[in-house]
Amino acid sequence: MPSPKSSKRAKAPAFEPQQLDLLWTPVGLVAGVDEAGRGPLAGPVVAAAVILDDQQPIKGLNDSKKLTPATRERLFDEIRAKALCLCIAEANVEEIDQINILQATMLAMKRAVEGLRLKPAQVLVDGNRLPVLKVPAEAIVQGDAKVTAIAAASILAKVHRDRLCQQLHERYPHYGFDGHKGYGTAAHLAALAAHGACPEHRRSFSPVREALEIRPLP
Repeated sequence: MPSPKSSKRAKAPAFEPQQLDLLWTPVGLVAGVDEAGRGPLAGPVVAAAVILDDQQPIKGLNDSKKLTPATRERLFDEIRAKALCLCIAEANVEEIDQINILQATMLAMKRAVEGLRLKPAQVLVDGNRLPVLKVPAEAIVQGDAKVTAIAAASILAKVHRDRLCQQLHERYPHYGFDGHKGYGTAAHLAALAAHGACPEHRRSFSPVREALEIRPLP
């Protein structure tokens, strides 16, 4: 048997500053988090975090993409009225272009969680990636169809961003933001070719970059 002096203490593994997989579920408030606007060519990416009130259930919560615009609007108001707390946050076009869309999405999610009035014991995030948070978190693929708090967050983020796109349409009507919501549809690409990019377009996205090569911003 080796003497105590000759034994070596095992080094603790070095972890990156990210969320670790949890083998236990903390007791307390649970926040759902989701985003809207990763794919569009213009406008901010939006994230929402929400803690629902078990004493005030909300019927019809689902993945926002599976709901009609009218249903999303109705649920948006109901969530805001009944949730214990919520926060909607953004990462703007400049941040998207500086740190890329994935990191900007994580940044918006982090801002949403940190903006909650109440601190959750656990955060459940839609997808397979997590922002760096100071509370335990879990990523859930297709979480917006499985977890009501995530579904509520998806509705908040989607409606908020759609309203931003309506504002963009009023400022830049020739792009049609009220219809395509910034996504790279044929109509949007045709408007980019005809008019070039506006200040709210994401210059790091290739269709916008190509449009700027033809028609630079003044």
